[in-house]
Amino acid sequence: MERTLQQYDRATGACMDIFAKKARDYGTAWRILRVSSLTDQVMIKAQRIRTLQEVGEGKVEEGIRPELEGIVNYAAMALVQLELGVVDTPDLSAVEAEAHVRRAVQAARDLMARKNHDYGEAWRAMRISSLVDLILMKLLRIKQIEDNQGRTLVSEGIDANFLDILNYAVFALIHLDQEEQASLPAGGRGE
Repeated sequence: MERTLQQYDRATGACMDIFAKKARDYGTAWRILRVSSLTDQVMIKAQRIRTLQEVGEGKVEEGIRPELEGIVNYAAMALVQLELGVVDTPDLSAVEAEAHVRRAVQAARDLMARKNHDYGEAWRAMRISSLVDLILMKLLRIKQIEDNQGRTLVSEGIDANFLDILNYAVFALIHLDQEEQASLPAGGRGE
């Protein structure tokens, strides 16, 4: 489990670095987005990954990794919006926003650790394509819950689905890291 936590922290650390830099560049304009808009942003990114996986090439230079990092960050922003509510004008400094997003990522990490204990790291046997499909399925569930004005009869809410999406994206990033490590010459793997 220690290895998983280290890999998780490395992957989310890279995402948080991107978030912090964008928050300094753009401020916290995302605070005006409704959760449904963030759902759609994650959907666009997940759908692009699926298209890249099926077609094998993209016309835009960004590959799968930046899309997965975007999913992590947008899912964390959605969790912040669910917690704090949507505002009409940005109300957080970049530093405050980063602290809120870090707490959301930590909540996802804590959930991952609990589920990993129960599921025995089953995600390690999954393909990146399956993780992307699960993200898309969770997004469709969220959209249905949003269409139901947030009401569910027996199902988890929007927040639980975004926590899972964030974790699936991190798992995919860990798999990408492992694939990249495996493709390095023996001397470049830190052996």
